[in-house]
Amino acid sequence: MEVSSRTMNAAILHRFGGCHELLYQETFIPDIGPQEVLIEVAFAGVGEWDAFERQGGYAEMLHMDPEFPYILGSEGSGTVIAIGEEVTGVKEGDQVYAPAFLNPKGGFYAEYTVVEAEYVTPIPVELTRLEAAAISGVGLTALRGLEDVLHLRKGESIMIFGASGGVGHIAVQLAKAMGARVFAVASGEDGVAIVKKLGCDMVVNGKSENITSQARGYMPCGFDAALFTAGGTKADSAVNCLRKGGRIAYPNGIFPELRLPEGMTAAGYNADPDREIIVRLLTYIIRFDLFVHISYMFPLKEADKAHKMLKKHYVGKICLEINP
Repeated sequence: MEVSSRTMNAAILHRFGGCHELLYQETFIPDIGPQEVLIEVAFAGVGEWDAFERQGGYAEMLHMDPEFPYILGSEGSGTVIAIGEEVTGVKEGDQVYAPAFLNPKGGFYAEYTVVEAEYVTPIPVELTRLEAAAISGVGLTALRGLEDVLHLRKGESIMIFGASGGVGHIAVQLAKAMGARVFAVASGEDGVAIVKKLGCDMVVNGKSENITSQARGYMPCGFDAALFTAGGTKADSAVNCLRKGGRIAYPNGIFPELRLPEGMTAAGYNADPDREIIVRLLTYIIRFDLFVHISYMFPLKEADKAHKMLKKHYVGKICLEINP
């Protein structure tokens, strides 16, 4: 299928920095390689890690030498417009979703994006295009932390701190699917309300309740594991609710970073996508009908406003609407 124009609109960075650096401008549609897929983007997820990337955090952390103009957007959904000659598994016209973390040809904050075929998956009937756009980044991050870093096992207890956020509310569902006992720390009454619907064993409002006393009342001997999707003084205090030898994990990029007592360690990790974990997540989506909560939607031209919203209180996910 031919794209009528070789240009597109996108939210573009000409340098790393604040929200104001996201500019809605015209740019060229990337060329497609033999193992790549060209997607007309319907929706793009917006995550905390996007802000970290916008500020140059990943470029510094991973010693990258990025080229500008630079397009963010590590997850999204849309329609396959063209495929490379070596691509199998998807075809033109398919409705698909994909992660595009640090995609060298630009992310989903654009009318079109080019993604390696191994990351592209047809949208299952269990998800809408909007839900599919929002689940890749948070789903892979939650699954990587729970299974690959914490090695969470059936019957174990886990504290999920930041349970009403994007990663957190998917992590709650995955941990329950794995057979764990889940103690969730949510943000605000609206966050508590969302998490209660997800079947966790206990949820507390981190804004108004004493997390430590509630946690020790629920699990006097301490939790086997904890996943922190946010930092701060309350998170630093909550790490003391782990049992001796308890495991702690957090996605790289949470701010402030966790401050741990002497002798306690935590594993920071990146949600690097690969075909194996994408298929693993898809299995959970289909088997357990994972729910994705979308709080706010912005048009592509207001990507800067979406990033400003990241600094405010919200639950679940924020998305960009591009070609719905």
